[in-house]
Amino acid sequence: MKISHGMQENGVITGNVFDKYGSRNPLVREIMRGFNNGLADLVSQAAPANVHELGCGEGHWVLEWAQQGIAARGSDFSEKVIAMARDNAVSAQLDPSIFSVRSIYDIAPDTDSADLIVCSEVLEHLTDPLAGLAAIQRVASRHVILTVPREPIWCAMNMARGAYLRHWGNTPGHLQHWSTRQFIELAKRYFEVIAVKTPLPWTMLLCRVKAQAG
Repeated sequence: MKISHGMQENGVITGNVFDKYGSRNPLVREIMRGFNNGLADLVSQAAPANVHELGCGEGHWVLEWAQQGIAARGSDFSEKVIAMARDNAVSAQLDPSIFSVRSIYDIAPDTDSADLIVCSEVLEHLTDPLAGLAAIQRVASRHVILTVPREPIWCAMNMARGAYLRHWGNTPGHLQHWSTRQFIELAKRYFEVIAVKTPLPWTMLLCRVKAQAG
């Protein structure tokens, strides 16, 4: 599977800095097992007929869901990373048109709505995460899954492995930092939070669209 390895587009880091999904490091594999299991459980709870992943990067999860028989598609602002996602789709013998170039700020209900909207490891990269959440709220028809790094644990773990020491463990491109409590409170401004998972070192939320008054 093609990985961007921290490639930049218009000064913004796109995709994955390293191949965490294909890593052979035992610790990384164990950490990713926790993430994978947590996300799979939340998707199972949502039981979607279709999924749209915003900020899909190289398409790992979209391809996983598509291979499970879920009608899945993905979008990302980066033309370069979407080109990789389409190549990965072809390699997996799937239709590359399930990937499209779209900024999270530009998504619209008529083109981007789905039973389940997934926004995983995206919001921490946004200069305006509130606008990102408002955009998700506009297109979500049933459920939303949001995942972000859990701070300060994320940075502490980076420093413990000797990474990004000059930046106090902050991963390149991470502009926002939330504890689990802070992120839950933020999400509640837009959605009803119905499940919380905290596989080290992430916060993962399954949310439901709030019922309209009246």
